[in-house]
Parts: sequence; C-alpha cells; structure tokens
Amino acid sequence: MSVAAVATTVEGVASACRDAGIALLGGETAEMPGFYADGDYDLAGFIVGVVERSKILDGKSIRHGDVLVGLPSAGLHTNGYSLARKLFFEVAGLQADSRIDELEMTVADALLRPHLNYEPVLRKALAAGLVEGLAHITGGGLTDNLDRILPEGCEAQIQLGSWPVHPLCAVMARIGKIDQMEMLRATNMGIGMVAVVRPANVNAFVATLDTLHYNIGQIIPGEPRVSYRA
Repeated sequence: MSVAAVATTVEGVASACRDAGIALLGGETAEMPGFYADGDYDLAGFIVGVVERSKILDGKSIRHGDVLVGLPSAGLHTNGYSLARKLFFEVAGLQADSRIDELEMTVADALLRPHLNYEPVLRKALAAGLVEGLAHITGGGLTDNLDRILPEGCEAQIQLGSWPVHPLCAVMARIGKIDQMEMLRATNMGIGMVAVVRPANVNAFVATLDTLHYNIGQIIPGEPRVSYRA
C-alpha cells in the first residue's frame, strides 16, 4: 500500500472514530505480496465497549402499549447484497455505472451507501432512560430482528405504510418480482433501527432526535413475534 493510501485510510478511520466518540487504540498492517492484486486492500476492524449492568437493554421491560419508533436506513446497510447483485447485474443486466431513475443515482452509488451509525442519534435518549429496547435491522429484516428483543407475552405489530420504503428496496422488489413479506425479511425496507418507547415518553424521545423518525407500530398481547397489518 502506498504512503498516500495509508494516510487516507488512517485519516478516514480516525474521522469515523471521532464522529462515533470512540478511541482508536491501534492497528497493524500485514505485507502479503502476491495475495492481493495491485491497488486492492482489505480493511477490518472491531469495537469493544462496556455498559453498566443497570443500563443493559435486554427487552425485559417491554410491555403492552409500547410504541415502535423506526429510524430510517441509508440503503441496504450490511444485508441483502447477494440478492442485489443478482437482481441488478444478472436479472436486469445492468452495469455498476447504470443510472436508475427511481434511485436518482447509479447502481454503484446506491449499493455503496454507508451503513449508518445510530449511537450518536440515540445517545441522549439512552442517557435519559427513554428507551425500553432497541432492534438493529440487519439480516432477517424487521421480521427476524425485532422479535429477538421481545419478552414472553409481547408481540410487535407493525403498521405497513407507516414509513416510506427505501427506493433501492422498491427497485429490487420490482426487478425480482418479490412480494412484500419476503422483502421485509430479506432487506430493512428503509428502517435501520427500531426503538421501543413508552407511550408517555414518545414526545420526549422524539425531541432528542436529529433525524427522521416514524411511528411504525406498537407492542400488543401475543407471542414474541412480529406481525403486520395493512
């Protein structure tokens, strides 16, 4: 890796750490001649954190009537790329630089949208104790992520149409003729994080946010699963 490439990479990682409020403790590079092609690099990292036991969000406090507040995603985030590649490049026969009107950008630009970091957005609400549970919507979509935080006797009922489906997901559904229920399991459909909030705390919770948000449903009596209503 050239000196310029190293400098740019380190600057980018350091900038991301500053934005997230975390410390960059170190790193290393491995020289592997002949393994990577010229100009190809592999970058991996991990984050270690600590939380007070009393502040752990394990979903046990979730109860009937709690509100589901969804925060929008920027794109596919970390899930659905195998499906996207097949749909765009094999089924539709597009190229990375093909422009799609619904996306108002190229396929490459749409697929390379970075995963959002929700910690800065939720920091104030978490500090104020306004959140009963959080579900990060990655692999499995809303269907197979939100149910993981539900206690016995609580069902998450989502109101379809209560948020705008991300254009990228809508295009994928059109190209692949994929029905809505499957898309809700295969992609985030435009919701990257779901917060479970007491009805009495919704206004205070929303006041801490500096991003778009949508009331997408509520907790009702039932099995710990996700259901949908039109």
